[in-house]
Amino acid sequence: QVRLVESGGGLVQPGGSLRLSCAASGLVLRLATIHWYRQAPGKERDWVTTISRDGTINTTESVKGRFSCSRDVARSTVYLQMNSLQPEDTAVYSCNTFWRGRNFWGKGTLVTVST
Repeated sequence: QVRLVESGGGLVQPGGSLRLSCAASGLVLRLATIHWYRQAPGKERDWVTTISRDGTINTTESVKGRFSCSRDVARSTVYLQMNSLQPEDTAVYSCNTFWRGRNFWGKGTLVTVST
């Protein structure tokens, strides 16, 4: 059974940084494509970034230059480094993967950017 567990969220001031983690079990990370999504209060869930099985990374334009994605295959963990955070980045951040015909989501971690 695939399990995705996000961590690293919290309260941060504008301009600050956070690193989110997505710990993946039940799959082989080097063979999986992992997506990060976020859902702001009262809004739909939006795609943020994807790290593909071959290591290719794609990121939505609105966070390019501020957010970066990486993975540690040995730890079976994907990271989302978020810099220069702004109030509009406030959201629940979740990771997602499609593995062996099924779609899996983590429960998410809340990021709040506020003074």
